[in-house]
Amino acid sequence: MSDYTIAFIGAGNMASALFGGLINQGFDADKIWAADPYPASLEQAAALGVNTTSDNHTAIAQADIVVLAVKPQVLKDVVTPLQESFATRKPLIISIVAGIEMTSLERWLGNQQAIVRCMPNTPALVRRGATGLFANPHVSEKQRRQTTEILDAVGISLWLSTESQIDAVTAISGSGPAYFFLLIEAMTEAGSKLGLDRQTAAQLTLQTALGAAEMAVSSDVDAAELRRRVTSPAGTTEAALNSFERDNFRTVVETAVKAAKQRSGELAELLGQ
Repeated sequence: MSDYTIAFIGAGNMASALFGGLINQGFDADKIWAADPYPASLEQAAALGVNTTSDNHTAIAQADIVVLAVKPQVLKDVVTPLQESFATRKPLIISIVAGIEMTSLERWLGNQQAIVRCMPNTPALVRRGATGLFANPHVSEKQRRQTTEILDAVGISLWLSTESQIDAVTAISGSGPAYFFLLIEAMTEAGSKLGLDRQTAAQLTLQTALGAAEMAVSSDVDAAELRRRVTSPAGTTEAALNSFERDNFRTVVETAVKAAKQRSGELAELLGQ
């Protein structure tokens, strides 16, 4: 690592997670620049040893790779004045801004720019993130490897064959943490109604969620087989799973994920204007 310099336009939580993860992986903090208008964000970045500035042009002038990490509502206003700097430096541009499609990025950033659009999720903040990646034709194989290296510093990253798959990634992993949080809420509440105090119900639920996830990640079989292995015939687990099936649990999940995907497309159209 560290054979390139990275500039972050925006130094909020996700940007901090990324350069914190990179530094943890051995990346040289002196090759990271963070640009942000808010002194508090720059102070947080400086505490990790990275270079800081309130001037986006200064950050871009140093960079081989620029990570766009601002709110989608302000991205156009932030990057349009930077077109000349991008044209001069010709960095790889990685956008982690939700909902902004490649056509909008190319229009705002200037022609012939190498751009990767990413959809990371919030577990990146604890280096357990999952990110979908899509590159435009100007991105080289070396730049793809660099992008993977950067995003893998906070979890896993997967390349997509079409940009339209970004909406599906948003629906599965982008919004997905909230689905699991809802299940944790519901199981905790159910435990309380069964007579456990809330703290005990919450601890049991959280540890069970953690254990199940770690088993699924480390196993050489899929989730369906793991489910079968822990489901004894006529036992307690089977009773619960049969109840889920009678209430069309799979359909509920599919309908919810489709709603998230549809909304992702709607927001992309709205934000890209």
